[in-house]
This record gives sequence, structure tokens and C-alpha cells, in this order.
Amino acid sequence: MLYIVGLGPGSKELMTQEALDVIEKTDTIVGYATYVRLIQDMLKGKNLVVTGMRGEIDRCKKAIEIAQTGKDVAIISSGDAGIYGMAGLVLELASKADQHIDVKIVPGVTASIGAAAALGAPLMNDFCHISLSDLMTPWDVIKERVDAAAKADFVICLYNPRSKGRPNNLHEALDIILKYKSEDTVVGIGKDVARKKEIDKVTTIKDLDEEEINMTTIVIVGNKNTYVADGRMVTPRGYTL
Repeated sequence: MLYIVGLGPGSKELMTQEALDVIEKTDTIVGYATYVRLIQDMLKGKNLVVTGMRGEIDRCKKAIEIAQTGKDVAIISSGDAGIYGMAGLVLELASKADQHIDVKIVPGVTASIGAAAALGAPLMNDFCHISLSDLMTPWDVIKERVDAAAKADFVICLYNPRSKGRPNNLHEALDIILKYKSEDTVVGIGKDVARKKEIDKVTTIKDLDEEEINMTTIVIVGNKNTYVADGRMVTPRGYTL
């Protein structure tokens, strides 16, 4: 069996019981070095296959090869493996393999859910996820999606908002959002959610400091009805025109 395991945002407390059980019973764990470090204390005595950044295809192929020998193997991914994670790539490569293997996807808490819980209740009405990373999706397509989501006044969860290689993507996305939303729109920032240096902040588009944002940050832009109550971000369940 090949397990695709979502670890959640970073802490053992936010891992599902199923994820904990699979990692405990599986002898071989495949993962990106940063994710392996998150669960290092759970991996004593296990066989580890670790790769660096952008080694996704190699990780998936290694996991598939191990599963084809009849051994159980788990490939780990932060958050939920089916949300910007490894599930899609594993299924694609497994379907092309010359030998069938059983695959089970184990869900995890994705960054928007972890951040939302820390920030208040920003996802009580319709919301969407948009990644600002243009490594896999053309930037023009991403901008069209941001425009459509902002025009429809979704609460927008921005993944991969800003990096050294993409310092201006968040700024451009916010400029698009400001075509439809006020600069006073409430914004929540969750950085390193469920990790030791977690930072949670409620601000506005106008007052957001882009220098604070990096690839381990989730940015949640409210809809026009989102407000702040006792320092927390709240989106009403109903929508007022």
C-alpha cells in the first residue's frame, strides 16, 4: 500500500488520528526534508527517503517503486496532500506505472483551516483558495482567477503569497483585488501556523506589510461583510448586499 499522508500545518496536535496511525505502522517514509523534520520524533527506526526542494517527481517515483515491491510506504506532505500537495502527482504517476499498486490518501488540515482557527472565523461564507506561485500555473491565469474571485466577493485564501523569487506577486494580486474591494477590507495573516514561531495578525489591505509575508504565510482576504470582533476576524454566515 502507498499512503499519501497530509501532516497538517506543522504540529502533531493538528494531525489526524489516521495520519498518526499510518506513520506509526509504516516502516518507510518518503518526504521533503522540511516535512520530515516536522515529525522527526515519530521516525525513529524507520527507513527514510528524503529529497530537497523541487524533488517532487523523484519522491513520488521512489514511493511507487517501493510500493511495487509489496512493502507499505508513506509519502508525506504538509497540510492536506490533495490541496497543492502530492496526491495528484502520485496518482498520475501510479496510473502510468507498469504494475498496479493500491493507493490511499490520508487527509490533513490545510493551511487556510489552521490559520482561520487562529485568526477567528473568516471562512463562514463562500471562500476560495488561490496559489500565487506561478511555477505550475501561468501568472496571467492566476491573475484572471484573482480577478474573478474578487469580483464575486469571495473570501480569498492566498497560498504561496510571496517569496524571494516572486516578490511582487502578492502586491499585484492585491492591486487586482482593490478593483472590487475596499482598502479597509479585513485581512488575516497566518505565518508558520502551528509551528514554534507562529504569527497571527488581523489587519486590512491598506495596512498589510508585505515584507512580513513569505512562503510559509497564508493570507486570508475577507469579503465586504467581514469584520473584526475582539481582535478576531469574522465573516458572517449570511451575506448582506
